[in-house]
Amino acid sequence: MLSRVADSIYWVNRYIERAENTARFIAVNFILTLDAPSIANIENGGEQWMPLILVSGDDSLFAKRFKEFTKENVIQFLTFDTENPNSILSCLTAARENARSVREIISSEMWEQVNKFYLFVQNASRAYAFNTDSDGAANQFDFFTQLKLEAHLFAGIMEGTMSHNEAWHFGRLGRLLERADKTSRIVDVKYFILLPAVDDIGSPLDSVQWAAVLKSASGLEMYRKKYHLITPIEVASFLLLDREFPRSVLYAVSRAERSLREITDTPTGEYNNAAEKALGKLRSELEYSDIQELMNAGLHEFLDATQAKLNGVGEKIFETFFALRPVQSQSQSQG
Repeated sequence: MLSRVADSIYWVNRYIERAENTARFIAVNFILTLDAPSIANIENGGEQWMPLILVSGDDSLFAKRFKEFTKENVIQFLTFDTENPNSILSCLTAARENARSVREIISSEMWEQVNKFYLFVQNASRAYAFNTDSDGAANQFDFFTQLKLEAHLFAGIMEGTMSHNEAWHFGRLGRLLERADKTSRIVDVKYFILLPAVDDIGSPLDSVQWAAVLKSASGLEMYRKKYHLITPIEVASFLLLDREFPRSVLYAVSRAERSLREITDTPTGEYNNAAEKALGKLRSELEYSDIQELMNAGLHEFLDATQAKLNGVGEKIFETFFALRPVQSQSQSQG
């Protein structure tokens, strides 16, 4: 397979997953303002919306574009701002262009869904204006819910209409690495953003916030089936280290490693390139992690380190499969 083709399919999936997870990220705040009146009272202030920018890592760019961390500014920046390369619209624009370049490889249904998804957000951006009436919040929440459904539809179409060959595995690899990174950031929302005062720990407000984090990862129902009661340590364990939940960090990393090995045909327990080594090492660290030890040592620090390692895996994948290399002449190769 041409590296250009593999790169495009990989990034189509990463960008769509990134767009979906940004929608999930914003939805955390909407859920909180609906479920927790004390938070709703400050929903338009920086206390509630600024941390979404800080955790995304785009705070310096935001500061150049906007003066205040208001609800409208933050959602505009994360959703429709074309000067933000990680906004939902920017991600879908990039996904569409990558999909266009490999239309002969992906299914026509995949292309149609990418195009439909892009046009849905593009049309919304033209008419963008958040209402201040009583229906405004509900309409906004419905919009971000629809974004998640459009991303789910793309993943399902890819699963059911594309041959599960090398190209499919590159796409799956991109989607799962992006998912692992964003799930870790969703958990970080609670510890870095929503960590309550000491008096609030274990309170109904604390439980509502943890439930919102689970909802943002579509994990509340599956969590309830396994643990029943919401406790911080079990929520963190479920979203980070669960081996069966498809949006947990460990699940995403382990399945990404499987796709990488399918691409390289490398047996389990071995590695033939830097990408396999980095991804296998991260998967092993997660498999043998203990959530209590992580909490005691500092969950935020662990999440930061995990995100750095995921970025490192992405760099190794680029260097191994996508980076341009000088072509040796016949005389050089035989010299």
